[in-house]
Amino acid sequence: GFTDHVALGNEEWNPWDADEKNELAASQQRYEANLKMIKYARSHLEQTNLRVQIWGKAAIGLYLWQHIFGGHLEPADVTAQWREGSQKAGKTYFSFLTGPSVVPGYFSVEAEYVVLVLNGREPAKIVYATQWLHYAQTLMETRKIQHVAVVLLGNEQCNNAWIQPYLKRNGGFVNLLFVTYDCAFINEEDIFQWPLGVATYRSFPVVEPNWSMLHDPRSYLCNFLGTVYKNSSRETLIKILKQDGFDKLCWIAAREQWQPQETNESFKNYQDALLQSDLTLCPVGINTECYRIYEACSYGSLPVVEDVMTPGDCGNSSMYHSAPLQLLKTMGAPFIFIKNWKELPAVLEKEKKISLQDKIQRRKKLLEWYQNFKAWMRQKFINTLENSFLPSDKG
Repeated sequence: GFTDHVALGNEEWNPWDADEKNELAASQQRYEANLKMIKYARSHLEQTNLRVQIWGKAAIGLYLWQHIFGGHLEPADVTAQWREGSQKAGKTYFSFLTGPSVVPGYFSVEAEYVVLVLNGREPAKIVYATQWLHYAQTLMETRKIQHVAVVLLGNEQCNNAWIQPYLKRNGGFVNLLFVTYDCAFINEEDIFQWPLGVATYRSFPVVEPNWSMLHDPRSYLCNFLGTVYKNSSRETLIKILKQDGFDKLCWIAAREQWQPQETNESFKNYQDALLQSDLTLCPVGINTECYRIYEACSYGSLPVVEDVMTPGDCGNSSMYHSAPLQLLKTMGAPFIFIKNWKELPAVLEKEKKISLQDKIQRRKKLLEWYQNFKAWMRQKFINTLENSFLPSDKG
């Protein structure tokens, strides 16, 4: 299992571990030496306490804070103009700010280290993201802050070249970049892949697994609720489901137009479909990675992922050669990957024969993997910030 005291270091060390057989004087000396060590360690810990402010200016920030960090926000109302939260993790004290009222120059900058969460998905968003970068740059130049990292919701075709000049490696000021999708310039040194996560902009919740989610029989073999674009693999998917009669065993609700705004009813339907089916079909959209994959994991519904590269500039990086979905594959995601929807009937035939007991085991494995994945991403994020921002101890 994943343990939370990876970064405790000296805190676990016990000064009263004196060997009783030793003479009193020796143990007294050791005790005093140990006290000195503890005092030194404490003062050292205090020195190395990072204070990091995360400015959540893209919905993906809520996935980082609420899902990966397990953090809370006050007020709880998602429509509030200003929401904030804080937590200590590793050697770092994190505070998180989000909401429409978080505007450059109109809130207090209370940390020397800043993580900017930005949306770079399309030109209009990039203009807005750039204003935040320029604000951060001004704060750097006036010594108000020392270091900046960026978490970026990247473009679905991986057209992220606009961010390059801001990176320290290219003469800019951004130390670290965490970017979504299989962006080719990910190097695992200062540029890291970040998970897309769930659709927090549609208020997808943090789901706590419960007994019935694990143990209850589910009414459907599979589900697909989504938009079917003309001439896409999604059309093929629907055809295959219909010709084999699997549409009767699966919860299928296809629409021809994408709807960004959920109604309460459509969202409840979607969550019910995830909860009521053993498999969630994840056809590619503009990118292979989609919110649906993570949302299915939240409800213990196994993603069946169409494992093909989408058009654009995403692909293998110098670090990874398993595109698409490099991050998920590297982390051993226990999904069903298929190259063509023609493979689906065989998958569903096999599914019909799996016992409830085996399905329960599979759900456990999926939910555990997803918990571990989020814990691992959190630890990696914290370690990467600490390694980059803290002066290295040349003890």
